[in-house]
Amino acid sequence: MKYVFNYLVLMVLVTSCSKIEENNDPIIGIWQHTVKTATNENKMVVDNEEWIFNDVYLGRFHCYNKGQVVYLTDFSWSVHDGIYIVSYPGTDFPDDFVKMEETDNGTILMRTEGKLFAEKQ
Repeated sequence: MKYVFNYLVLMVLVTSCSKIEENNDPIIGIWQHTVKTATNENKMVVDNEEWIFNDVYLGRFHCYNKGQVVYLTDFSWSVHDGIYIVSYPGTDFPDDFVKMEETDNGTILMRTEGKLFAEKQ
């Protein structure tokens, strides 16, 4: 009886484990943007911005000034009909709406209004 009970417990554990969905979205990786002016879209004095997108729809955003991190925060991302939505919960940053484009120099993210968002590293 004990053997049957152990077998049933094992079967429940094995069948209740869900498979983790593999995410191979091309946005996964490190994206950078060199700020041409001293102030970025969020009114911070920076010279470089970096987004690290991971496969569980989260990431880390860094702002640099002269090679030093001056701001960092987490973000979440999603994609709907080819438009990526980058949200920064816990901040007053507005959501970014971007689309991926291929150029002769590589892959870039463009804001939906037409400005460069970031380049893939």
